[in-house]
Amino acid sequence: MPKARRLNRTPPPTPVAHVGELLREWRAARRLSQLDLALDAGLSSRHLSYVETGKAQPSRELVARLADVLEMPLRERNALLVAAGYAPQYRETGLAAPEMALVRRAIEFILEQQEPYPAFVLDRRWDVLMANRAAARVNRFVLGGRDSAHGNMLRCFFDPNDLRAAVVNWEEVAGDLVRHLHGAVTATPTDAALRALLDEVLAYPGVPARWRTRELGATPSPLLTVRFRRDARELGFFSTFTTFGTSRDVTLDELHIECCFPIDEASAELCQSLAREEAAVAR
Repeated sequence: MPKARRLNRTPPPTPVAHVGELLREWRAARRLSQLDLALDAGLSSRHLSYVETGKAQPSRELVARLADVLEMPLRERNALLVAAGYAPQYRETGLAAPEMALVRRAIEFILEQQEPYPAFVLDRRWDVLMANRAAARVNRFVLGGRDSAHGNMLRCFFDPNDLRAAVVNWEEVAGDLVRHLHGAVTATPTDAALRALLDEVLAYPGVPARWRTRELGATPSPLLTVRFRRDARELGFFSTFTTFGTSRDVTLDELHIECCFPIDEASAELCQSLAREEAAVAR
């Protein structure tokens, strides 16, 4: 499975856009007309038009109302505030910071409890920030003893030299990942790095051309499974995801924990045997 990235990495600075430009981008992403947004936010369409064209300066309270209507994530709310000339409202605290000790403890508990099955902590761009020992064991088994070259889940599944080569149902899994990535790009239109990630994974060899366009009518499977094969042995997993509700911190708002569960007894036994082998070597 992907190797975890450093917890204290600093995100690159995001260029500050005009507040009106951001509002127009978000309105388009949410498929709202200027009148729709104005009515939902409780202001006149003329006032909103003046804000979007730079003829009027929105108050901090109005920026917050517009962000609520547009259902913007915390990072994007901060960007909207900065673009309007205000200080960010939500802090972004790295997982390695002392004030995040309780959060790390909770995450580590979840990862440990998932043993001997894989679990990961991912950010909004599918970078792996933390993982349990089972994730490394399964990764090395699938890849014949080596670790993944990437610290990003999408790159692992799209790179022909990484996990992709071992996934039996690759087109099903990768197609679902692409749909989620298209959705994330649409939901956060100002995230240039997320859009660049989409372009990157679509550029890998063998990726169907139809995936370059978002499938608006596609209905994802209610339970996606991933099946790996190494030599004559197979193992499969389905995943559940845990998020931090009502977060007031950008980092927590963007985290989710993926816990993988075996789809059959053979997969469960293989994971358990890998754990026993590791314990025997450690003794």
